[in-house]
Amino acid sequence: MSKDPGTTRKLICQNKKARFRFDIVESMEAGLVLTGTEVKSLRLGRANLSDAYAKIRKGEVWLYNANISPYPFAYHDNHDPLRPRKLLFHKSEIKRLIGKIEEKGFTLIPLKLYFSQSHVKAEMALAKGRNVVDRRHELKKRDASRELDRQKKNYKVSC
Repeated sequence: MSKDPGTTRKLICQNKKARFRFDIVESMEAGLVLTGTEVKSLRLGRANLSDAYAKIRKGEVWLYNANISPYPFAYHDNHDPLRPRKLLFHKSEIKRLIGKIEEKGFTLIPLKLYFSQSHVKAEMALAKGRNVVDRRHELKKRDASRELDRQKKNYKVSC
């Protein structure tokens, strides 16, 4: 876990593959409804967001496939690691999300989990999935820019 500079945010985990697999259009912050053992496990940094996504069910937003490992020191009443967790959004935000997800084909994915003071927050993103060709194109652009930076560095050294 690392602290973001200048804020009271303490990063728990982040979804590194999300920016590669999706085009991020907009991001927003949401609270999470958690049990005590989940919070204790998050304080140990035991979470994974790689396959997580969110859906809207009956006017509420739920986070699915976010893996929070069981707390190792819990004697009983430990949580299910993959249980759906409720995300806390305002009603107006939920209505706006419903419109964008249903009409324009966006999906809602988590980018980060972090502690904001004593609360666990999730940075959620409205995203549009990339196809394989777009991903390959992105990799080629990244490799080309990396090679160009190497050539610039070697040119400066040889002069």
